[in-house]
Amino acid sequence: APEGESQPMTEVDLFISTQRIKVLNADTQETMMDHPLRTISYIADIGNIVVLMARRRMPRSNSQDNVEASHPSQDGKRQYKMICHVFESEDAQLIAQSIGQAFSVAYQEFLRANGINPEDLSQKEYSDLLNTQDMYNDDLIHFSKSENCKDVYIEKQKGEILGVVIVESGWGSILPTVIIANMMHGGPAEKSGKLNIGDQIMSINGTSLVGLPLSTCQSIIKGLKNQARVKLNIVRCPPVTTVLIRRPDLRYQLGFSVQNGIICSLMRGGIAERGGVRVGHRIIEINGQSVVATPHEKIVHILSNAVGEIHMKTMPAAMYRLLTAQEQPVYI
Repeated sequence: APEGESQPMTEVDLFISTQRIKVLNADTQETMMDHPLRTISYIADIGNIVVLMARRRMPRSNSQDNVEASHPSQDGKRQYKMICHVFESEDAQLIAQSIGQAFSVAYQEFLRANGINPEDLSQKEYSDLLNTQDMYNDDLIHFSKSENCKDVYIEKQKGEILGVVIVESGWGSILPTVIIANMMHGGPAEKSGKLNIGDQIMSINGTSLVGLPLSTCQSIIKGLKNQARVKLNIVRCPPVTTVLIRRPDLRYQLGFSVQNGIICSLMRGGIAERGGVRVGHRIIEINGQSVVATPHEKIVHILSNAVGEIHMKTMPAAMYRLLTAQEQPVYI
């Protein structure tokens, strides 16, 4: 809720199908929210709490439409916002499982529509498969190693900006925070020699950035302008995330969806999540083959038919646009 306002709460019913998830007012059955299943980015159950995240396209003005029409390269820069629903229910785990099953059934329909007749796959088989797989590229292990985590002090002039561009690490990360995507040439961050592109910022001057929206993190950094010394707690991370998905055969769904090379949804507890897939990341490479200039349909075909160990390289889509000069950096 906006600052100073209380968060509204009401009793609701959830309608779950292989096409969409609706939030209905329990009394009037009026539709409060209606999300196509493909826009659901993350599901989690924590005790009696269910967290559901969905992407929604922002309304665009005529001027924005004209800009996009004249600059097709900006089409990848979708005007989306994330909507986070928090539900409280004694059946939280069952609700999360039901949404997961809706993804599963939708995937079976997708396979059949593409001429593949999947054999029946029991939940036990899928659970047994997951139990044999360790988390690949596990954030918690990486973040807990002292050699990867450090405090960095940046000296600068009062009134001078830090000189960085930050982007979101991507949902699906165990510790979602922001990543340094670019540094201003000759700025305090670059001159310090202590920061690298790809570093994740955990806190600034003791204020944690974990789980905060990108705009809030940007505001915190902008608020440092009149300080002469800034303390950042960072975790050293390469700018490109390495993903390893282990898929024995086509009966097992990958557990994520992709649009124009960008991962737009992730199924909680699936083999993709265990493999290190992140929502909002651009796929750079699949099994050693660059897919940067590959059409959407071909990427879907490659992934749909991939079995065994699937190696991917990804990076935050916003970082990719900066590095390929599709966007001009705005330093803060």
